[in-house]
Amino acid sequence: MTDLTVNDRPIRIDMDPQTPLLWALRDAANLTGTKYGCGVGDCGACMVLVDGAALRSCLVTLGEAEGRIVRTIEGLSRDRSHPVQQALVAEQAIQCGFCTPGIAIAAAALLARDPNPSDEAIRQAIPNLCPCGVYPRLIRAVRQAVRVTQRAETLSAAPAPGIDPRDAAAAVPAMRAPER
Repeated sequence: MTDLTVNDRPIRIDMDPQTPLLWALRDAANLTGTKYGCGVGDCGACMVLVDGAALRSCLVTLGEAEGRIVRTIEGLSRDRSHPVQQALVAEQAIQCGFCTPGIAIAAAALLARDPNPSDEAIRQAIPNLCPCGVYPRLIRAVRQAVRVTQRAETLSAAPAPGIDPRDAAAAVPAMRAPER
């Protein structure tokens, strides 16, 4: 059994301590926002915060996470209102979205330790691979998140953080299995 705090909640996971944290989060904690990309730490899709540092969860074992504080994309903000998340949307720095959770986590970690990073610091702190090539927009989004964090700007271009899943489910007509 491994005890850790995930998204401000203490949890106990009964998996082999050598299991990558990525799979413990996805399979045992049902936090599927953390994505599996390459499995060798190159892409950054699996980035989570561990004690405030952005780490690739495919390279951290569950045993290494024992007693630590982990934050996933789901815990960055419950309603997707974190300045980084909103700025990514406002700057249209999201294409397919697969790499977005890892990018948002890396950017949030950067802003937590450096409230006004240079463009070069942004490039260095966010090494995530994005097959869609959002890099120029990513720099603009982080700069915008800085301005929002410093209260020098508000976001009006970003849409509301979404709808309640219950409302979405209610809006879709019931589906039936096809008749055979």
